[in-house]
Amino acid sequence: MRIVDFKKNLSSINEFIYFDSNDYLREKTTNPLKLKQVIAEAENLLRISDEEDKYFLYGTVGNLYRICGEPEKAINYLNYCLNYALEEENISKEIVTLIRLGEALKYHKKHNKAIEFFDEAFNKCKDNKIDSYLDYALQHKGKCLMELGMLDEAEKCFIKAFKLREFKGDSTLIDSTKQALDLVKRL
Repeated sequence: MRIVDFKKNLSSINEFIYFDSNDYLREKTTNPLKLKQVIAEAENLLRISDEEDKYFLYGTVGNLYRICGEPEKAINYLNYCLNYALEEENISKEIVTLIRLGEALKYHKKHNKAIEFFDEAFNKCKDNKIDSYLDYALQHKGKCLMELGMLDEAEKCFIKAFKLREFKGDSTLIDSTKQALDLVKRL
């Protein structure tokens, strides 16, 4: 398989990945075997890819290991991405990777460290005038705070994320934040 084909086929994983409303809206899979196959395909491509493709593949594999319930492996892959972003001095990739690492840390029960990563991503967005990831940093921080039982703080993050997402006009993101707001109110 070529990287181009892998990227085209990647959207099909949405068929078996969902947000679990019984577990703080964590991403999970209905088909772990299929997810492991996708991971294996990506890991195979790592051997032949250039550095830019490797960043994409490592990030993808890191996210998928997190969803599979293997956050330690996710953290290892995502640390590669962070090092790459830092070496390339690519602030956008650094921000994205900080958010992904925060999520992996949350799944690894390191909530306080995860919050540090979300805050760092948020501050880098502000300092570098990169607004496109502010809502993600807030949303993921809110979900982390929600898991810690810090519901008022979580709700504030979700409200801010919601306003940013309304401005973006992306209905999928808006719906995701609505779900988070509904859950935090039920808790």
